[in-house]
Amino acid sequence: MKDRITISVSTINGSEYFYLGKSKQKAVRWAVASLLVASLLIAGTVVYLLNEVDYSRAKQAELESLSSSLNKDLNALELQRKKLEHDFDDRENQLITVSERLGSLENMLGVNADGDMQLESRLNVAELNSAVRVAILKSLPNGAPVKNARQSSQFGLRKHPVTGAKRLHRGLDFAVNIGTPIYAPADGVVETVRPSNKGSGNFLRLQHSFGFTSSYSHLQKFVVRSGAFVSKGDLIGYSGNSGLSSGPHLHYEVRFIGRALDPSPFVEWDIDNFECIFEKEKKVKWASLTNKVKQQVSMQLQLSSQRDVTSLASSS
Repeated sequence: MKDRITISVSTINGSEYFYLGKSKQKAVRWAVASLLVASLLIAGTVVYLLNEVDYSRAKQAELESLSSSLNKDLNALELQRKKLEHDFDDRENQLITVSERLGSLENMLGVNADGDMQLESRLNVAELNSAVRVAILKSLPNGAPVKNARQSSQFGLRKHPVTGAKRLHRGLDFAVNIGTPIYAPADGVVETVRPSNKGSGNFLRLQHSFGFTSSYSHLQKFVVRSGAFVSKGDLIGYSGNSGLSSGPHLHYEVRFIGRALDPSPFVEWDIDNFECIFEKEKKVKWASLTNKVKQQVSMQLQLSSQRDVTSLASSS
């Protein structure tokens, strides 16, 4: 009797009794335990799933935020790409323009650029040739020493207007009034300043590079002294009528290692007709002179480039 459990169920019809033996008790206990375990498992699973749902929602929100940020970055990158494409097109058009202008410059400079030559190399060659021309035009007499003046007597044999003797006129005369400004036709140093009332009158001579000199006769007065350095375009004196002269004018000479040259080609010489001097004046070895200047300019450009690289490296 002790191993049995009696369960009494009372109703209006009376009471009924159920007896659970030992084996049934164990079955009930196992059933209850199983039910409890199952309930705990279910409760744990529900809690875990709820946590997973919360985690998934948090992750989803994080991914949505990241997606929104990535979309903004993507839009910004797309705008940047379009800007770069536009800039690239502009640069390409600029390069085409530079190449076309460089071609014109090369034609003017007489440079035969190789078809496979890179633009930078072509620019270097053009820069060198342009710099050589500028250097030569700064060093050698070119252009008129007086502005807007008529040439009254050319270089060559003529009858002297005062003595009447036929002799070689070693210069070029400009018909200018007394007091007309005279300018240096190139960089140089004042070699001679000689006041006189005879012959060439008040006389001035400039010494330029590579054996060239220029001289000025019949001046009114000097602005520079012997030994002074002058640059192209500097005022050096004023024209006059001193010495053996038939009237106010400037007698202008250009010499190379002491030999008188016709000044007319030098007066007409400038950057726009640079090559003409080589054809008109054959007494100068222009190829040798040009090569010498090219070596000097090339060295200067290399030194300048090295200084720019050093300056850029130190600033960064």
